[in-house]
Amino acid sequence: MDINYDLIKKIKGNLNQTEHETKSAYATKSDEGLRRSLDPKAATEYRPHFSVDADRILHSLAYTRYIDKTQVFYLISNDHITHRVLHVQLVSKIGRTIGRFLGLNMDLIEAIALGHDIGHTPFGHDGEHFLSDLCEGHGIGHFLHNVQSVQFLDRVERKGKGWNLCLQTLDGILCHDGEVHNISLEPDRGKTFAALDDEMVQKKNNSGVQLTPMTFEGCVARMADTISYVGRDIEDAIRLGVITRDDLPEESTDVLGTTNGTIVYTLVSDVIANSYGKAHVSFSPEVSDALKKLKGFNLKNIYLNDAIKTQTGRIKELFGYLFEKFLADLEKGNQDSVIFTGFLRDMSDDYVNTYKNEEIVRDFIAGMTDQYFIRQCPEDMRPIFEDAGT
Repeated sequence: MDINYDLIKKIKGNLNQTEHETKSAYATKSDEGLRRSLDPKAATEYRPHFSVDADRILHSLAYTRYIDKTQVFYLISNDHITHRVLHVQLVSKIGRTIGRFLGLNMDLIEAIALGHDIGHTPFGHDGEHFLSDLCEGHGIGHFLHNVQSVQFLDRVERKGKGWNLCLQTLDGILCHDGEVHNISLEPDRGKTFAALDDEMVQKKNNSGVQLTPMTFEGCVARMADTISYVGRDIEDAIRLGVITRDDLPEESTDVLGTTNGTIVYTLVSDVIANSYGKAHVSFSPEVSDALKKLKGFNLKNIYLNDAIKTQTGRIKELFGYLFEKFLADLEKGNQDSVIFTGFLRDMSDDYVNTYKNEEIVRDFIAGMTDQYFIRQCPEDMRPIFEDAGT
């Protein structure tokens, strides 16, 4: 079939010109996307850079595994509890709503949002902490899901070739840090791939290092991450009987509302009103304070609540068991192990020769879904799913 790519390129050029004429001065333009290497399909590729990135993330194996990745509550038999796949879609939707009103690049926001949690372990932040302890103990630094997200997309996917995503996309993913509270964010512009690699090393060596996205879109995605989970986690906790709506702090609900819908609407509206035409993304002081207090409530009453931690000790034990098992399999060259048959088979020589055995085990375990993780464990050690109704 003969496709008139010259015509499509002309249309693309017109679209790029329209972007420069109509988007905010603070927006990242589609023709500003930077990749590590020239795309082999560049001659016929007509999609904008960041639209390509979003498509590649959607088609990645790691994105497929979102479907069985814990958001907050794990080992719960309830089909209405949020999983990681829904969370990233909510971040994308909220971020693009904000981006539309601020005149930003919504393809870039979508790509960052869809990819930002690709590196999350099975069993959510608990799994992240357990794997981090193991990584530190084996001398390969802290494990952080945002660093691992870049690791997967840039260096593990496609059998070690990576997806050759744009710098702006990878930077937004690395710097999303949705758990950190910021009243305002201003982009740290002018980064390079060398700076990205350096920031990944910094985070592995010191998890407390604060990173700021290089684009306005990255700042919006980071705010959208917080907006998407704070109320949604409350609704899940209420559904499971962990808290009641009456437990919510009045100093927060008086400003933000008492339901996820009103909380999201208030936060999104506040960000738009306080960021439009400005060089930074910001909440108002009153809303920021109410949000910070609500996040503190969630931390104490949901995320650290012993009522949802009944099997945490067992999960920690299993992380240690699998890490040591797979490390031993690599050291012994046990080709029958699933780390060879399910992960390393056909992996590029560059990946195999670049990473230590401990780092390969880290990548393998981090990529597992909850169910796959459980299936790798001896039956008599496996945790039990609890029926939490509908």
